[in-house]
Amino acid sequence: MNSRGLDYTALTFVIIGAVNWGLIGLLKFDLVAFLFGNLSWLSRIIYIIIGICGLYLLSAYGRFTDGKKED
Repeated sequence: MNSRGLDYTALTFVIIGAVNWGLIGLLKFDLVAFLFGNLSWLSRIIYIIIGICGLYLLSAYGRFTDGKKED
C-alpha cells in the first residue's frame, strides 16, 4: 500500500473514532461497544487500531497539503 492509501485508511479510522467519541459525549452511546461488544477482543483491537492511526497521523500532519507553498 502506498503512503497515500495508508494516509486515507488511517484518516478513515480516526474519523470513525472521532464520531464514536462524539456519540459518547453527546448521548453516552459507545458505537464500537454496541457493534462489537463491551471491551470484547474485537472492540479492543478496533480501539488499538484507531489509536495507532491517530499516532500515525501526527507524523503525517504536515503532508496534507494541496502541493502549493504559501508565501
